[in-house]
Amino acid sequence: MLPEILAPVGGEEQLLAAVRCGADSVYLGTASFNARRNAANFSPEALTEAVRYCRTHGVKVYVTVNTLVTEDELPALEETADAVAAAGAYGVILQDMAALRLFQNKYPSLHRVASTQTAVHNADGARFLQDAGFDSFVLARELTLGEMEKICAAVHIPAEAFVHGAHCMSLSGACTLSAMLGGRSGNRGLCAQPCRLDWKCGEGGHVLSLKDMSLIDHIRALSNAGVATLKIEGRMKRPEYVAAAVTACKCAREGKPYDRDTLAAAFSRSGFTDGYLTGWRDKTMFGFRTKEDVTAAAEALPKLAALYRKETPLVPVDMAFAMTADSARLTVTDGTNTVTADGPAPEAAVNRPLDADRARQNLEKTGGTQYYVNSFQADIDSGLTLPAAALNGMRRAALAQLEEVRGQAPAMVPGPYVPVIPERRSHPSPSPLWARFYRAEQITDADKLERLILPVDAVTPALLDTYGDKLTTELPAALWPEDEAALADRLAALKAAGLREVWTDNIYGIALGRRLGLTVRGGFGLNITNAQAIDFYVNQGLASLTLSFELPMKKLRALDGPVSWGIAAYGHLPLMRFRNCPVRSSIGCAACGGSGELTDRKGIAFPVECGGKKYASLLNSVPLHIADRDDPGDWRLLWFTRESRERCAAVIREFQAGLPSPLPRTGGLYYRELL
Repeated sequence: MLPEILAPVGGEEQLLAAVRCGADSVYLGTASFNARRNAANFSPEALTEAVRYCRTHGVKVYVTVNTLVTEDELPALEETADAVAAAGAYGVILQDMAALRLFQNKYPSLHRVASTQTAVHNADGARFLQDAGFDSFVLARELTLGEMEKICAAVHIPAEAFVHGAHCMSLSGACTLSAMLGGRSGNRGLCAQPCRLDWKCGEGGHVLSLKDMSLIDHIRALSNAGVATLKIEGRMKRPEYVAAAVTACKCAREGKPYDRDTLAAAFSRSGFTDGYLTGWRDKTMFGFRTKEDVTAAAEALPKLAALYRKETPLVPVDMAFAMTADSARLTVTDGTNTVTADGPAPEAAVNRPLDADRARQNLEKTGGTQYYVNSFQADIDSGLTLPAAALNGMRRAALAQLEEVRGQAPAMVPGPYVPVIPERRSHPSPSPLWARFYRAEQITDADKLERLILPVDAVTPALLDTYGDKLTTELPAALWPEDEAALADRLAALKAAGLREVWTDNIYGIALGRRLGLTVRGGFGLNITNAQAIDFYVNQGLASLTLSFELPMKKLRALDGPVSWGIAAYGHLPLMRFRNCPVRSSIGCAACGGSGELTDRKGIAFPVECGGKKYASLLNSVPLHIADRDDPGDWRLLWFTRESRERCAAVIREFQAGLPSPLPRTGGLYYRELL
């Protein structure tokens, strides 16, 4: 079975381009809760009409409800769910577990897709989503073909993969660069794309800007690997781009050549890359939008617009025409729906009676519609005729009826859904300190800390002997399939040496930790922003949760739940997670020595933390430090990265005494109104 083509739709023109060029399904957003809030998007009324149009054309509609949701937005989220269901959409694309819980309970017949924001980059991540109640999921864009195949084989729900469009530098769902630098959150649908500016490393420029991906040449291989849906990025792009990408994907899926030059002209950033899929991760993957790219697009637009100017006959129908002395009837079926149209009483033929060939010539003229006649049968009594106008009227009437039936959305009866009311608890004041250290050599003042967190590669049996149950191991923020078995083996060995718990920034760690019988603690990378998500993860068995540092303090105070929770209170927080490290691609690992950094266009340096040469993290240039400010939860996390042991000790003292930092600091997003 060939994979379906899923096209991006930012507005009505893009919808026409996607459908008329042959997309099997489209994804689009409403005004709220979608990751492209700056696209035109669709009002409830426009959504209903868009779904009706797509249903008549045999195209499925997925609605993006894929942003993080704050507690005060939950009523509006439910209104959005009601509108999506009323419109008759096929499915929804979700990131926030509050949205999963809502759709799972209230509208369970809607297909639930785990957004790319859930960052599925290994089999355990896919297993977690499958067990949580998703019907399909989007694979991380950073995966190789072989890695995709392993993940697809590990679960029974289908996988989607992006095959064309823009590449984010960061793993999806793990980027707070736009939020931290400009107050516009990508996780909330308003990314300002600061990564596309001229960041530098060594002599290299634009080191956070990747070329657009294009995996269209690999479509057959992706299908063979188990990918069920080919997803095109681009809800902010022009309709001509949508037309070009859908047309190219359709040709490649059918084994036909496609126009690569026109596709590149529609939109590219210095060309395309397939570096992640092929495993060729180097500087050739980087690129940015040039004046030449813009000029090429302008020249290609008229040709591309012609691809969707008119309806394309993509829906086959079977026709049966019967005529006797008393009646004329046309029956039309699309294989599921059958309609009939009666014509006027036939006349006795004076010259030439109507035969099957002449009837077909008139009745199969479906031009201007999406239908074409797949088969035609006629049963005509001899000696009779009908004028061409009558035959044309029967065809129009039958197709209009079919259009009406095909466009009808099934009624969805809401199921029981009762939002969880946050359980209010008292919290210690001052709250205890937890500390995450990047290296074991940084550990200091352990007696003043309730919990120590250390990357799994740095944990040893000796450290477990020293710190006992106080020591928690941090799982890698990104774990590729090739490393899954080794990590499981290492954790099993550490468990035998006394390890009792893990701290995870990604959903895979929940499935992995539970399987190994370890206590699981949730990191801020789980992007928890509301009480419904808190309750969801409590039901998944997590022992504690670190809430998102994108939440302002006033919204943090409104949250609570039956599990211990805290916030990041100090640290050069991670702004991006990379698989293709820009430092390695620019100057190499040897020159970096584990102390690489990037500089923005203002010359400000941002450290890059190495994740064992498997991934890297861009850190904020100044640390979060709120020792002298709010303390809303059960504990505060100090997130140490490159600090010296002496500086770690100083920070611990500052937090114990509630003192402000004498060094430059930021309050992060806790005291800003994030868009």
